[in-house]
Amino acid sequence: MNSLGIHKPVAQTRVVVAMSGGVDSSVVAAMLKEQGYEVIGITLQLYDHGVAIQKKGACCAGQDIYDARAVAERIGIPHYVLDYESKFKDAVIDKFVDSYLGGETPIPCVECNQSVKFKDLLRTAHDLGADCLATGHYVQRMENNGRAELHKAADHSKDQTYFLFATTQEQLDFLRFPLGGLNKTQTRELAEKYALPVAQKPDSQDICFVPDGDYADVVRRHSPHAAQPGAIVDLSGQTLGQHDGIINFTIGQRRGIDLGGLKEPLYVVKLNAAENQVIVGPREALARDTVMLRDVNYLMPELSQGEERRVEVKLRSMQPMLPATLSMTDNGAMITLDAPHFGIAPGQACVFYEGNRVLGGGWIARTELSNMVATATQVA
Repeated sequence: MNSLGIHKPVAQTRVVVAMSGGVDSSVVAAMLKEQGYEVIGITLQLYDHGVAIQKKGACCAGQDIYDARAVAERIGIPHYVLDYESKFKDAVIDKFVDSYLGGETPIPCVECNQSVKFKDLLRTAHDLGADCLATGHYVQRMENNGRAELHKAADHSKDQTYFLFATTQEQLDFLRFPLGGLNKTQTRELAEKYALPVAQKPDSQDICFVPDGDYADVVRRHSPHAAQPGAIVDLSGQTLGQHDGIINFTIGQRRGIDLGGLKEPLYVVKLNAAENQVIVGPREALARDTVMLRDVNYLMPELSQGEERRVEVKLRSMQPMLPATLSMTDNGAMITLDAPHFGIAPGQACVFYEGNRVLGGGWIARTELSNMVATATQVA
């Protein structure tokens, strides 16, 4: 068995590397080439070249395609650019827009991994006769009794498992993550060692198709009717002011509500897309301890009805782990937090863990607070 866990001599093992043009995937390609694997680099063109080339620091843009090609030439591997623009628009951008219009806070990077990179690209790797698909994600793939498991990266500050919760068992069997045991400093040092032209390239900070982090602007451009003005109301339904489109708000938001003369700060508690209302209230109105999930993906044996499992969960990528109990429902799964949490947003992901291992995750459909004292707070 070689270093990638494949029962073949290294020289006879074909690896497709998803090359975004950044330092991480470039180092993966260089590492595997140095080790003697047959490496093929593939870069996806995901959106309009003319628009993309103006955007610095975003993956899969025009400059990034150029950078990936330059790295491939430097290390001496074949490199192909595949036009996935139509697939990306249908599977990622359109879903992103629809989710915002529905009052949710989406995570397009998960959708991209789920529907484009780990589905279509993985199929292409199979078509090329590859033995595996390698990426530059900071996660670890470990085997336990012959079964592949998804674990957090050794460097928890760079861990990306939250964005890969939708990876299926079949996909995980085929995927490899050579950077999972490294930190970013070590990756940069390897890029220098291999004299890669992207060794000092900054990391991407924004969603690739969202210029300057202005999500609402993307939604407006794809759906001009999106910025419809409406009412800002309190928990009792009383109108407090006007908003310029629910796409400009997210659950838990405090700034930008633009209501003057208030004695206490107000937060966005719910977005009612059907009525085009932004519902606001005090911070305590954000408290939730029950999270209902849809489209759940399990990387463990599924629970039976009535069975429970103790887990830790992440409700946003940069938030800390929270202790909770996982149980099945007719339409997905339910997470019961040990203590209420504030600002849980529908449309985000809830990923559940056992130690460093990812057990699965799902999309947040709705949230509740058990044993409500005041029915007026039952709004999310």
